[in-house]
Amino acid sequence: MALEDSAFPSRPESLSLPVVEKGKGPVQEASEVTASTGVFDVSEDLGHVVTTDTTQPGVNRSWKSKLAERQANAASEEYVKKLPRVVEKERGRFGWAKRRKTQRYVEKNGRCNVSHGNMRETYRYLTDIFTTLVDLNWRCSLFVFVMAYAITWLFFGAIWYLIAYLRGDLDHLEDETWTPCVNNVNGFISAFLFSIETETTIGYGHRVITDQCPVGTMLLLLQAILGSMVNAFMVGCMFVKISQPNKRAETLVFSKNAVISLRDDRLCLMFRVGDLRSSHIVGANMRAKLIKSKQTQEGEFIPLDQTDISVGFETGDDRLFLVSPLVISHEIDCRSPFWDMSQGQLEKDDFEMVVILEGMVEATGMTCQARSSYLADEVQWGHRFSPMMSLAEGFFDIDYGAFHQTFEVDTPSCSAHELSLAAARLEAHLYWSISSKLDEEKWEGSSLTNQSGKQLDNGKGGVVGPVSFTVGEITGIEEQSGPGELNGSVTTDQSESEA
Repeated sequence: MALEDSAFPSRPESLSLPVVEKGKGPVQEASEVTASTGVFDVSEDLGHVVTTDTTQPGVNRSWKSKLAERQANAASEEYVKKLPRVVEKERGRFGWAKRRKTQRYVEKNGRCNVSHGNMRETYRYLTDIFTTLVDLNWRCSLFVFVMAYAITWLFFGAIWYLIAYLRGDLDHLEDETWTPCVNNVNGFISAFLFSIETETTIGYGHRVITDQCPVGTMLLLLQAILGSMVNAFMVGCMFVKISQPNKRAETLVFSKNAVISLRDDRLCLMFRVGDLRSSHIVGANMRAKLIKSKQTQEGEFIPLDQTDISVGFETGDDRLFLVSPLVISHEIDCRSPFWDMSQGQLEKDDFEMVVILEGMVEATGMTCQARSSYLADEVQWGHRFSPMMSLAEGFFDIDYGAFHQTFEVDTPSCSAHELSLAAARLEAHLYWSISSKLDEEKWEGSSLTNQSGKQLDNGKGGVVGPVSFTVGEITGIEEQSGPGELNGSVTTDQSESEA
C-alpha cells in the first residue's frame, strides 16, 4: 500500500539492516527495503518473515500513515499464515538433521491428495446422478437409499389418505353399505401401510382397492411403475458400489521403498509389486510417472509436471504375468529423467514417482487400478531386493515376510551419465592400447624381415642357418596369401633359395 499522505523525511532508496533469525546463528541482511513502512521479506523456508521499520525516531506521523502501516502489517501476517509451513531441515530428538517433510501427490495407499474447490458448475453432478450416488461414501449412500424409499412411501401414503378423505370414506367407517376406495383405510397410518404393501408388492390381503374408485386405480398403476423404477435405480447403485474393484486393489501391494543398483552394468531404478490373492489379475499393465515441478526456458513455471518413466513399454516388459511378486525395473538411460542424478543429488532432490498397476479382475471381469508413490527419501541408492522365492516339494514357496526387505550392494555413487562416459573412456583406452600393441608387433616383424634381406644381399654364396629360416617363413606366408600378393615384403622362390 502506497502511503502518499505520510510525512516521511527523505531517506535512501535501499537499506541494509542486520536481522537475526530466531534459533539460527548466522546474521542475514534485508535486501533493498523500499520507502514504504512495514516491508516484509519471505525467506526460503516460507515460514520466516523479516519486517523492517524505516521510520526515523522523533518524526510525528499522521494518522493515515499509522493506519496504512497497521494494514500492511496485518496483510503480511495474514499472508504468512496462508503460506505452507515447510521447514527445510528439522531437528530430531537428539539434534540430528532430518529430511524435510514433502506433501505427497498420491498417498502410499493410492489416494490422491487433490481437493477440488471453487466449483461453480455443480449442476453437472446432477446430470450424472448415478455416478454421483456411486461415488458417495457408505454413510451418505445408505442415507440416500433409506430416504428414497421412505419419501416415496410417505408421498403415496399421503395421496391415498387424501383420496379417502375427499371421497368421504373416513366419514362412513361404520357404514357397511358404503364402498370405499380402499377397504380398511381408516387413517393416515393405514394409508401409509397400504402404500408400503403396494410398492413392495407384499399384499397381505386386508387392505384392498375396490373397483368403485377409478382415481385409485390410476394411482395404483403409477405407484407400481415408479416403485419398480426406484427399486431398479437404488438396487443398481448399491450393487455397483458393492462390486466396485477398489477393494481388490487392497490385495495388490507395492514395496515400501524403491532401490537403485546395477543390472548388467547399467543403473536401474527398481520397485517390487505383488498380488496376495490366488485369483489373478488378467492383462496386468504397469505404468510410472515422475511428478516434479519445473521451469521452462521461457520462464514458465509448471507445478507438478508429469513425466513418463519407461518400465519396458518398448520391449513389452510392462505387461506382467503377476502370479508371483515381480521386481519392476526402469533402466536409467539417456531418455530417463534420472540420467544426470547421482547419489548426492538424490539426497537433495525433491520429486515423487507414482506407479500405477492396471488389470482386469478375473472373478468379476471389471477393471482394477492400484496406485502407490515413492518420494525421493524413499529411494535407496545401492540396495537390492532380497529374494523371497524358494523351491518346495511340487511348488514354489513365496515368503512375503521378505517382500519389503533390501540389502546393500556395491554401486557407484555417480550418475548414469557419468558412468556411461567412464565406460566409453575405458572402452576407447582398451581399443587404442590393443591397436598400439598390434602396431608394435607389426613394426617388429617388418624390421626382422629387413635384417634378413640385408644378410641375403651381402652374402657371396648360398646362406644357411638363420637366413634359411627367414626365407622359409616368408615362403610360408606367401603360400597362404598367394604369390605376389604379400604387401610390404619381398617374395622369393624356392629356386632362388636353393641357389
